Amino acid sequence: MLEIMTFLGCLSPILSYPSICQLGCISEAIFAMSGPITMLGISRWTSSGGSYRTIQRFFNTTLNWPVIRWLFVRHHLLQDKDDVILITDDEVNVTKSGKKTYGIGRFFSSLVGKVVPSVYFLNLSLTSVKNRRSSPIIMEQITPQITKSSKNKTVQKSGGKTGRPKGSKNKNRKDVELSPYFFFLRLVNILAKVDVENMVKNLITIICLTNTGKIFSLRIISVLASIK
Repeated sequence: MLEIMTFLGCLSPILSYPSICQLGCISEAIFAMSGPITMLGISRWTSSGGSYRTIQRFFNTTLNWPVIRWLFVRHHLLQDKDDVILITDDEVNVTKSGKKTYGIGRFFSSLVGKVVPSVYFLNLSLTSVKNRRSSPIIMEQITPQITKSSKNKTVQKSGGKTGRPKGSKNKNRKDVELSPYFFFLRLVNILAKVDVENMVKNLITIICLTNTGKIFSLRIISVLASIK
């Protein structure tokens, strides 16, 4: 417990002392548990100060988890100046049964090699090349996309008309609704090909042609000069 509290000492700028103690009790219980992790199971493995009601209050509290993870990484990972840090993203799914869990759906699992009922997450991590260790910074849950066709899916009656429906039009295959992850990758690819400096200079010349944009153009020029 004392070793865990030593690691959690870097969270004092954003967490109160009771919250750090509760996080220490929960961390100690999770490291000792095997199998499914639930709040009831955590309360059974914690020492004094880790009752079931206390754990419920802790997880019901709104915490800035990206900042908490960043403080951990800054104090415990970014200590070696000779190390090389890579920014990586990875899609992770956790198998889950039932139907009431938020975001549950059927996602592909590379470990199993097929689509399984699970919850899906997208992680942005900092990876240490020297220590071969990955530290997640941001984690976002990806919910399954429910289309209108899946909602209004009906069984086709036998004996109906076959062939193309009357009045249907051809669809452009390039007009595809991208998922948030693929939309992000496409945006990064576009920005990598754009010459941002020339684009801003052209924007400045257009604004300078108008009388109302002189003050705004001077502000942009001052910002570019400070960046250089």
